[in-house]
Amino acid sequence: MSDVDVVLHAGDVVDAATLEAIATSKPLHAVLGNNDHGLRAVLPKRLELVLADVPIALVHETGTTAGRERRMQKWFPDARVVIFGHSHMPCNRWVDRQLLFNPGSSTWKRTAPSHTYGVLEFAAGEVVLHEIVAIAQRTA
Repeated sequence: MSDVDVVLHAGDVVDAATLEAIATSKPLHAVLGNNDHGLRAVLPKRLELVLADVPIALVHETGTTAGRERRMQKWFPDARVVIFGHSHMPCNRWVDRQLLFNPGSSTWKRTAPSHTYGVLEFAAGEVVLHEIVAIAQRTA
């Protein structure tokens, strides 16, 4: 994480120690995930912010896959990027002028093919990079 400016976390941080460890290394914006039971008083369910003139929404749960695009446009009509979690399944696609971005999970991949994280780069009001990165697994 040494070459990032900000960490955006779409929930399931799980505990305060992990949240604090991330927040001490970089500025952190995070939302409450369904496994963040001890963080309910600390994390919001939804968060909207602007980075490099790009309106961004962070949310953990977006509902079912069917209708997600329409729901995100309704919930966050001004967001250029919606970062979400919950499914642990990577998603990186434009729907009209809105990027739907789920970085997957670096810790619990569930049914995804690999552990992943996301990289976003913004400049002058534009999304200049949106990438899902697979994490190579160590073998003993």
